[in-house]
Amino acid sequence: MSLRSFMDDIAPNFEKGGKFEWAYPAYEAIDTALYTPGQVTGGAAHLRDGLNLKRIMMTVWFCAWIPALVGSYFIGLHALEAMQAAGVSEVEGWRGIFINSLTGLNPASVWDCVVHGLAYFLPLYIVVFGVGIAFEIWFASVRGHEVNEGFFVTSILFALTLPPTIPLWLAGLGIIFGVVIGKEVFGGTGKNFLNPALTGRAFLYFAYPASMSGDQIWVAVDGVTQATPLGNAALGLDYGLEWMTAFVGMMPGSIGETSTLAILIAALILCLTKIASWRVMAGVFLGMALTASLLNVIPSTNPMFTMSPQWHLVLGGFAFGMVFMATDPVSAAMTNTGRWFYGALIGLMCVLIRVVNPAFPEGMMLAILFGNLFAPLIDHFVVQSNIKRRLARG
Repeated sequence: MSLRSFMDDIAPNFEKGGKFEWAYPAYEAIDTALYTPGQVTGGAAHLRDGLNLKRIMMTVWFCAWIPALVGSYFIGLHALEAMQAAGVSEVEGWRGIFINSLTGLNPASVWDCVVHGLAYFLPLYIVVFGVGIAFEIWFASVRGHEVNEGFFVTSILFALTLPPTIPLWLAGLGIIFGVVIGKEVFGGTGKNFLNPALTGRAFLYFAYPASMSGDQIWVAVDGVTQATPLGNAALGLDYGLEWMTAFVGMMPGSIGETSTLAILIAALILCLTKIASWRVMAGVFLGMALTASLLNVIPSTNPMFTMSPQWHLVLGGFAFGMVFMATDPVSAAMTNTGRWFYGALIGLMCVLIRVVNPAFPEGMMLAILFGNLFAPLIDHFVVQSNIKRRLARG
């Protein structure tokens, strides 16, 4: 019996009147993920388009694996180099059960570094996905609607914004907060005005700052500490690496945010497929570049005033937020003109938070959430402006 036949045979148990009617959203989510839905629209009011929500979300999910794999490589590289320098031969804790079985891991081997890094990322992603989808299905069951494919994107983006050493229970708590408070309390996918992944990350950052920032969370080896270049910049210290090294991603940081090169490759795919808005990305970059350039010419004892736009681009989560978070189609501006202003506002706020408040050197997370709040207002003014212009012509 084929998998398709099996799914069709058990379908009546989950449909209305079946003994597992309450679990229909879970069945429907699995069936939709595996196969194209059998229902089609027939009314004249619908547009026939091969690019549906499922394909959009799966494309973003696929692109997110580019910085995920590159980030896993650098996690493994830093960990293996730190283990060699410290004379440590085994990894402590439950991760060591798997990692220590792979004897002879060599930091000169790309494969060994990727495997070592995935030993940190995959358990984190599995926990985030499992806990998050459970709450998604729960809310869908109560409300009687389908599970949206958008959670595939939310889960991986949230996992990629976390440090590799974060406790798994904290990751699960963060995604619960993001799903419930950032989305479901407003009615679910399409009705939320905040990015759920960033909402969960913001909760963890302010509720458990010791697990989200500091020198001890970036290198996946117990007893080894290493500050991020952005943290050094806020203290007026040398960045500790060349710009090209930072661009490639060979520096400590959150799993998916370190390699600007990998993120820009994903951005190219998203723009060519018209999945993500290039206007938002361009607006974020221009807002950042103009604000940073202006602050560069202002005399100040604050060392962050001297950080150039090219360094803002490659440090922290700026590039990742610009490509994957700011372009969220639900929480971003909808009008083309509004996307420019929305993106520029995020770029401006990111630099202001980083520079004016050195105690919080990241900035991109709060800047995007701030932009989410103003996106509906920006669209409102753009629409009203268009209406006035048309009335004036008529």
